[in-house]
Amino acid sequence: MRILFTCYPERTHFLLMAPLAWALRSAGHDVRVACQPKMTEAVNQAGLTAVPVGSDRDLWQVHGRLTGAGARTAPGLLSPYDAVEKNPEDLDLDELREGYRVRVASTHKMMNAPLTAALVEYARQWRPDLVVWEPMTYAGAVAARAVGAAHCRLLVGADVYGVTRAHFNRLSAEAGDGGGDPLGEWLGAYARSYGGEFSEELVTGQFSIDLLPPSLQVHAPGLDYRPMRFTPYGGPASVPRWLWEPPTRPRVALTLGLTVTDHGIGLPIDLAEILDSVADLDIEVVAAVGEAAQRKLTHVPDNARLVNYVPMQALLPTCSAVIHHAGVGTLSTAAFYGVPQIALPWDVDQPILSERLAAQGAGLTRHSTKATGAFVRESLQRLLGEGGFRDRARDLRGEMLAMPSPNDLVAELESLAATRVG
Repeated sequence: MRILFTCYPERTHFLLMAPLAWALRSAGHDVRVACQPKMTEAVNQAGLTAVPVGSDRDLWQVHGRLTGAGARTAPGLLSPYDAVEKNPEDLDLDELREGYRVRVASTHKMMNAPLTAALVEYARQWRPDLVVWEPMTYAGAVAARAVGAAHCRLLVGADVYGVTRAHFNRLSAEAGDGGGDPLGEWLGAYARSYGGEFSEELVTGQFSIDLLPPSLQVHAPGLDYRPMRFTPYGGPASVPRWLWEPPTRPRVALTLGLTVTDHGIGLPIDLAEILDSVADLDIEVVAAVGEAAQRKLTHVPDNARLVNYVPMQALLPTCSAVIHHAGVGTLSTAAFYGVPQIALPWDVDQPILSERLAAQGAGLTRHSTKATGAFVRESLQRLLGEGGFRDRARDLRGEMLAMPSPNDLVAELESLAATRVG
């Protein structure tokens, strides 16, 4: 088969897609990744074939011009996707509609306009059998529809988009509403320009692949979800010599993810306060933070090691606990290795995943706007001293290992691509 992956230029999202692309390529399929030119190097570094399409204009550039350098977005989920955090009976159709209107204008258009036309052009030339797209890269669904290819979403976290869409469609049907659908109208205009019509598959795919273990999943009723085991991968890396030997005291990882480094939007928490809060504990803290954050520190505690980057799949198996920002890649890597977690979320689905992690029992959480050094210290002492967290972290790892691997999913995708066309 010819299989086309596509993703807007967010490196962390692409890294979550790469293991499935490898599996399909290893099975003998022709796999290519269509991306904006700035993503080409990341795709090539992953050993995959890139197809640069469109321009390099993206959401982060536009957001920076509108808000000023270093500005952070609002914490949590933005409307309408905050619907997933509310009671269904409290949702208002007009509010959801207005949320879609704002998100289409301020987010979805900026993410998709730079690559949609060129992606369709390439799809018409190459004729893929299957298109795999990241949940906000609707251009992938539009291109698949234009050439009659099967297509699916590869989720990069909680399916807040599918859940919100289900609520909107339910409320619209109950109201017999003709008040409009900003997301459907926008995608429908694209579909018609390439010879098709709007359907809900342009929003949620013909099916969806979910990397999260069952206890962390957020699903919409009526959608077709296929589980796939998360594979830890953070891009090209090397293992430093100090990681060759096991730690002599409990090792704790502190990481705030790639996004804050890639986009320079600043740390969501006070790094110095956290390091100072655990400075007197008999532990080794490995803080993987960028040079800009390191330069702001006036001192470094004796029990802390600062590094710009270290592969999490090498570091976390040596750790007794991890403190992080609740990005899905970091959270999933810690879960994969059975490490208890302190999650300090900021935006998008991070709070939701953190709450589910805490409910499962494998960690503790507090929103980064409310997190303090005292909270981190107390939580860390609990994670290191109470065996229940380790037990539940092992259970979470067991959930993940029971899921089909990317290699296991290949035959299923071959069958689905043969039977489902755009």
